[in-house]
Amino acid sequence: MGRIHSIESMGLVDGPGIRVVIFFQGCGLRCAFCHNPDTWKSEGGTEIAAEELLRRVLRFKTYFDRSGGGVTCSGGEPLMQPQFLIEFFKLCKENGIHTTLDTAGFGVGKYDEILKYTDLVILDIKHITKDGYRSFVNGDINEFYNFVNAVNLSNARFWVRHVMVPGVTDSFEAMDKLIDIIKRKFDTSKLDKFEILPYHTMGVEKYKKLGINYRLEGIDSMDKNKASEFEKYVREKIKD
Repeated sequence: MGRIHSIESMGLVDGPGIRVVIFFQGCGLRCAFCHNPDTWKSEGGTEIAAEELLRRVLRFKTYFDRSGGGVTCSGGEPLMQPQFLIEFFKLCKENGIHTTLDTAGFGVGKYDEILKYTDLVILDIKHITKDGYRSFVNGDINEFYNFVNAVNLSNARFWVRHVMVPGVTDSFEAMDKLIDIIKRKFDTSKLDKFEILPYHTMGVEKYKKLGINYRLEGIDSMDKNKASEFEKYVREKIKD
């Protein structure tokens, strides 16, 4: 049994083709820019069996087959429920469904087993320094690198994403550090896509309703055109 927050059908951005996106409940990180704080608590959400989740997904199999789509597990953090994730992805593969894992790379182990049944990993690099991971994300960058190593040794392809926050990583200096991380730590022969996600404030109201302090209060949304320029810069440098 596992716990999920919600299910989005007909998703078009979290992996190739038309996808069902399953948001897992529970996350050990506390990213300052997170727009889903309602997924943090592990005891929240709805309990469901892997078989029942597969049954709901199979209704969209025709769309998957026609578009090259499949299932994406996001969150929250799917890696916090490793056994449930393994069971569900294994069932998906047995039924010919493409699997994508949308993750920050922070879990509780069993990475090799999870990746046996994962076709694509969408990996979000939350920050560019060890101290930044600690203060901005509440995580240990070494655990992130442990997961990256597991991805490198697996058969999974991957995308890399980065949320760009004004005044934090919106500079060429920061992007050069990000490029260095990607080139040193990732098997770039398996990298299919790099994206910069512009920071937005659409999740602020959730914090107010939940009574949680929003640490980026007063910071405006990231300019999309500026973010696009940085994205192009990183893509070109990764190819060098």
